[in-house]
Amino acid sequence: MTGSSRTDGDTWDIATSVGATAVMVASARAAETASEQPLIRDDFAQMLIDGPELGQLVAKMSTTYTADAELAAVRAHMVNYQAARTHFFDAYFAAAAASGIRQHVLLAAGLDSRAYRLDWPAGTSVYEVDQPKVLEYKAATLAAHGVQPVVDRREVAADLRFDWPKGLRDKGFDPEQRTAWLAEGLLMFLPGEAEQRLFTDIDALSAPGSRACIEDFTFDDAAREAYQKRRAKTDELRRRLGDENVFDPGDLWYTEDERCDPAAWFEAHQWRVESVTGRDYLTRVGRPLPEDPDVAATFRAVFVSAEKP
Repeated sequence: MTGSSRTDGDTWDIATSVGATAVMVASARAAETASEQPLIRDDFAQMLIDGPELGQLVAKMSTTYTADAELAAVRAHMVNYQAARTHFFDAYFAAAAASGIRQHVLLAAGLDSRAYRLDWPAGTSVYEVDQPKVLEYKAATLAAHGVQPVVDRREVAADLRFDWPKGLRDKGFDPEQRTAWLAEGLLMFLPGEAEQRLFTDIDALSAPGSRACIEDFTFDDAAREAYQKRRAKTDELRRRLGDENVFDPGDLWYTEDERCDPAAWFEAHQWRVESVTGRDYLTRVGRPLPEDPDVAATFRAVFVSAEKP
């Protein structure tokens, strides 16, 4: 791994490192919810980013995206993309629940509020896996506003680079039951070997009929070039503002590690796989595509859906 601020075994709370990316994503959901014609509604997103612990971070993010026209375009597209991504994965969970699956796992749950806002059937358990301080912040913040989960929500405090399946089992997870898995906004924050181990663990813990949905990114030469340009733009902004802490989630990616193709991996392990590009899904739900090719190249997402026969 090069060009990243990550270290082996690093940890974070909601306002630092990878935790801060959850705040960035929640702020996009909050902006979408407040728009005139929202594609999705997350009435808890604004509540979650308004905590006093996050005031400085949210202000810094706002400054970052308003201080430069190109970064402002990135922000505008991020709101559209997060709306479409949330819409896709909400529908995934609804379909899995309708099929009779009652065990759902959110890997790197962050400030995801699905355990609070989706219509879950009786008898459903939702497991949220993330760093302990991230999980604690979300639950405490919503509880302080009188908001409780609408489903049996089970916190699994674990680092997805290490032995998270043990923590999952300790919370009552049953590998004999069908499960719906979600890896949303996760893979680029994992080392390559941890990514492959994650897929292996999902497969091993999945009873026949289980489902998995994974957000992948096509990090080809065009995307890599656009990524480097955006990093350079952020570095220039840091110099201009005299603030070395200007937030850029790209600082946290494992960009040099060898990655695998999730669709190919699950197909090779006999799962039935379907994929749709983020670009195609944005078009499907009526959201504009970015005009700037560099912005478009850094959002080369693919939504991979798999089912174990």
